[in-house]
Amino acid sequence: MREIALDTETTGLNPEQGDRIVEIGAVEMINHVATGQVYHQYINPERAMPAEAQAVHGLSDEFLSDKPLFAHIVDDFLAFVGDAALVIHNAAFDMRFINAELGRIGREPLPMSRTIDTLEIARRRFPGAQNTLDALCRRFAVDNSARDLHGALLDAELLAGVYLELMGGRQPGFGLMTGGDQGERGVENSWKPGPRPRKLPPRLSDDERRRHAEFVATLGEDALWLRGAD
Repeated sequence: MREIALDTETTGLNPEQGDRIVEIGAVEMINHVATGQVYHQYINPERAMPAEAQAVHGLSDEFLSDKPLFAHIVDDFLAFVGDAALVIHNAAFDMRFINAELGRIGREPLPMSRTIDTLEIARRRFPGAQNTLDALCRRFAVDNSARDLHGALLDAELLAGVYLELMGGRQPGFGLMTGGDQGERGVENSWKPGPRPRKLPPRLSDDERRRHAEFVATLGEDALWLRGAD
């Protein structure tokens, strides 16, 4: 099961009023575990950076001035995410910006149905508690000591660790969650064991089979073995 932990940094809070994406970070996960494959890109927003946004992520106009436009990186970004589920903390925010950028260049939007919102999962698990990414890192002992400022790739890496814990810890695919928990969280572990390439050799000898049949015959017509055979 391939999933992508995703985060963006932006010039502000409202893409409908001209705010733009300035950084995308994405981390590939297979069966909820990061593989080490990442996507990271700074983007020229084609507008000035507000001081309050720069205070959050530290990305200045000067730094972003020589970075590519979203239109120039969109194919690489879409190729990386493919058709994987997108794991996002507060998915509505990031998806609004991503789809606004896609709309500006005439590309199809990404459907919200393919997102897994870790903020919603955390709110269900810890109602009334702080459920920011930093708070979840502290709760699950995910090391976020390098997070002085927001950064899309660092935040995506932290999110991958938090998501693993939200999905049941270090062995998410070993039956540690009930089916109800999986359904509530919107993710189904679809792994099933495949058939053996070669059947195991029989463990009973012909003589053992014969003696078993003789024993069953002594039990009469009501024997459970005979009922099961019917």
